[in-house]
Amino acid sequence: MKAFVFPGQGAQTPGMGKALYESNDKAKELFEQANEILGFRITDLMFDGTAEDLRQTKVTQPAVFLDSVIKAVCLGEEFKPDMVGGHSLGEFSALTAAGALSFADGLKLVSARAMAMQKCCEANPGAMAAIIGMPDEDVDKYCKEVTAEGKGIVIPANYNCPGQLVISGNKEAVERACEVIKEAGAKRAIMLPVGGAFHSPLMQNAKDELEAAIQATTFHKPICPVYQNVDGKAHTEPEEIKQNLVAQLTAPVRWTKEVQAMIEAGATEFTECGPGRALQGMIVKISKDVTVSGIE
Repeated sequence: MKAFVFPGQGAQTPGMGKALYESNDKAKELFEQANEILGFRITDLMFDGTAEDLRQTKVTQPAVFLDSVIKAVCLGEEFKPDMVGGHSLGEFSALTAAGALSFADGLKLVSARAMAMQKCCEANPGAMAAIIGMPDEDVDKYCKEVTAEGKGIVIPANYNCPGQLVISGNKEAVERACEVIKEAGAKRAIMLPVGGAFHSPLMQNAKDELEAAIQATTFHKPICPVYQNVDGKAHTEPEEIKQNLVAQLTAPVRWTKEVQAMIEAGATEFTECGPGRALQGMIVKISKDVTVSGIE
């Protein structure tokens, strides 16, 4: 069985989507439609902008979404997923590619999400760090200990694959957690170049703003099960999907559990649809028994 998976923020790269725009009429049409919907030429930033231009959340998220969804659309008959899933932002790409959202509605929601998150980061700055080489349960234990010290919140945010977990929260608490975790034997604890505490309670204001946008948007039953980050399980009912999308902003991304659930449901081939190869690397670490590939 085939699973298509969609990457999140961080997968962006200068020049993304340009070759597709220049070689495919359908892609060009969708990119131009996106420029109109967003009210600015995001294609200029995607095709000719610098890495710094693409690092702004309000640009990054729509850009990764567009590259991912337009690649899926341009596959035509080759896009026949038995199931789909996406990492954080990628969940919106997965839902759009699977027909739960129209292209326009998916892009509008991603733009609303990006703007809400950027606002939240500016009003309530936070931090994130990648922890390498420590069991998830140990990272969780040390995060709880540091939070109990009273320097702020720090929680596990992205369960990416065995031995790789991202933590998120108040900057001082994240930095303190990195010290404690390194002393306890983690291979590495690396602060990430982000301005916010994604997938933590610090995103509550963005969650409230996004919830209003999601509730005002029409969702359809997808063409196949969509595996969602908050519980790692398959969903097809629009109301469930909406509630899980709302919860996603302040809840951990349970990617390891999600991929394992797809494999248990029969997935043997995973195709990453979007820029970069980050998800392929994670999936290989989750299971050696599946094949992984990407779409250039």
